[in-house]
Amino acid sequence: MSELDFTKSHIIISANIEAEFEGLKGALKPKRVVGFIEDEFKIEHAKAAVAEAYISESETKYIILGANHFNTISQNSLLKALEEPPRNIEFIIIVPTTSNLLPTVRSRLPILKKKQERILQEFPFSLAKLEYKNVFDFLKMVSKISKSEAQELTEALYYRATVVDKLLLSNAQLENFDKAYRLLELNARPQSVFALLLMGFINGN
Repeated sequence: MSELDFTKSHIIISANIEAEFEGLKGALKPKRVVGFIEDEFKIEHAKAAVAEAYISESETKYIILGANHFNTISQNSLLKALEEPPRNIEFIIIVPTTSNLLPTVRSRLPILKKKQERILQEFPFSLAKLEYKNVFDFLKMVSKISKSEAQELTEALYYRATVVDKLLLSNAQLENFDKAYRLLELNARPQSVFALLLMGFINGN
């Protein structure tokens, strides 16, 4: 697992959630492992996972949260436990793609990508030297893209900003990404979502 310690809390990016869960159970023996593996991770699953975390343990217990989709409400309800987990509790989250998680969740745990599921598309211009013309041209380009394409582009934008352009995002910019993911879940117009994100970079420069 390269330099990432698999015995500590982390996020795993993998298409085969069930297989990852079974593998972790074997690798973490004889420690106790409690799994919450769902197709869609909802608020009731988050509440059950947090309740399990606060059951006192004398030795390390692993709480594994795996799902193809984590809704926004459930993720927000996990934030405090992820940031300040109870004694002897480690969280492991398994998702097929980082775009399924809010930036606020991703920022709390190291990420391990088990295998390349797809090539992340490249965002077409630098966010470090963003100009209004770039924004207007891009908004025209995304006027008719699908919801899934918009989600992939949002992920590409986040990757471009943090990895390629190496920008330290402000709290306001991180909040904009949170809003963008929520809006796209609600089928908002991609143009409106990307206008919010990109203007945040112009105003933040």
